[in-house]
Amino acid sequence: MAFLSGLGPRITGRQLRMAGLEVAPEDLAHATLPARVGILTNGLAEQYQREGQTPFALQDGIAVIEISGVLVHRGAWIGRSSGQTSYEGIAAQLAAAASDPMVRGIALEIDSFGGEVAGVFDLADAIRAARASKPVWAFVAEHAFSAGYALASQADLIILPRTGAVGSIGVVVMHADLSGQLSDAGVTVTLIHSGAHKVDGNPYQPLPEPVRARIQAEIDSIRALFAQTVAAGRGRRLTAEAALATEAECYRGADAVAAGHDIALLSQPRVIHSTVDPDPGLARILAPRIFRFQMLLQTDGLPPFAVSRPQ
Repeated sequence: MAFLSGLGPRITGRQLRMAGLEVAPEDLAHATLPARVGILTNGLAEQYQREGQTPFALQDGIAVIEISGVLVHRGAWIGRSSGQTSYEGIAAQLAAAASDPMVRGIALEIDSFGGEVAGVFDLADAIRAARASKPVWAFVAEHAFSAGYALASQADLIILPRTGAVGSIGVVVMHADLSGQLSDAGVTVTLIHSGAHKVDGNPYQPLPEPVRARIQAEIDSIRALFAQTVAAGRGRRLTAEAALATEAECYRGADAVAAGHDIALLSQPRVIHSTVDPDPGLARILAPRIFRFQMLLQTDGLPPFAVSRPQ
């Protein structure tokens, strides 16, 4: 009833009264959420903080942020909802973790095949900027493709299980020509428009070659930005030219390392092949997650990781 009392005014534009039912004031206040301003504010994190909570999992001073499923630009929620995670929610978690004095490191747990272009590069820049104040690790569990890799590539260190996979540095756009199907069904669609390009790419007629060429040029430009973003995150370890040379290929396990992706490969239990020293706190937090995905259920008191450096 408290939920209906809070939702009712948003639907009807006025307060609802329920005959014979009384809703406690504290319940009504909790159900009636403030209006959202949008991505220009950090409203999501503030809402959690008003309730005395953090918008991320916190363990031993490490903020753990899950990035999984289909990645979308807008979404007023924290974490995954109906198989989607929003850049808006991740950005709120990241900003809260970066400014929280109790947080000394950030762990990104990524399992995504990608998502929308809109918003991903701004979030990638924010992840890279957070590294200036706190270490950021990305654990791929077990896929970081396309937009998922754009975000993973901005971490100080990327950890990949033996069966994990990364890559797909590319862009895809789909056009469906339904004109033949509609014609067979006896349906004729007439688009009345003002502006020569207003209906470019519509599904009711074949895609004209000039429109196709313009779309191709646009996604080529976005792919170049993708490669530049990856290079900004990996530094000299993976250049924009090398990222483009992958031709959006996906790589699994050791093949990702061989292809030039700057990754710490969990090639054996408790052994990371890396060129950097792992932060002990982040290592301790990520250890149970790595072991869970690798089905390593036995503990014997050994340190979580041993670092093997290339010779």
